[in-house]
Amino acid sequence: MTIFYLFYAFFIANLLGYGGGPASIPLMFEEVVNRFGWLSSEEFNNVLALGNALPGPIATKIAAYVGFSVTGWGGAAIALAATIIPSGVAIILLMNVLQKHRHSPVVKGLSLAVQPVICMLMLLLTVTIFSDALESIGWIQSIVIAGVAFILLSKVKVHPALVILMAFAYGGIVVPLL
Repeated sequence: MTIFYLFYAFFIANLLGYGGGPASIPLMFEEVVNRFGWLSSEEFNNVLALGNALPGPIATKIAAYVGFSVTGWGGAAIALAATIIPSGVAIILLMNVLQKHRHSPVVKGLSLAVQPVICMLMLLLTVTIFSDALESIGWIQSIVIAGVAFILLSKVKVHPALVILMAFAYGGIVVPLL
């Protein structure tokens, strides 16, 4: 039965995650952490951070890790299939329809109406991750890391993967000393 729930969780998250991997991450979090309890919030955050540091789509990396941690290689395959199937089928079936009606105000309205929902999902995930950071390393460390990351990303234009690796290094070297 776990295999079914694994497929269901990732299928739903990716079916409803309009906008790609980043839009489906909050939905995955809801299923993996809150609904089924396969990972703790901290474990999910670690998988998310590591997945962002590695090349390739984030949704498939999270699915593979969670699936493997729940039921081994079979779970990884099931979670990956559930992650890939919704977007694969949607691309095949809907691309021609969207191309024909791309100038339609209805199609444009659908796309625009979904954006605030995705924004709120990402904001809620950010708040959850930040809350976990506050609990585990304190508000001073969290604010300093967030501030340095903001400056590196927006002002210095350092690649996000390097910023994530720097945060990993800081967390592995400095935080245990505190």
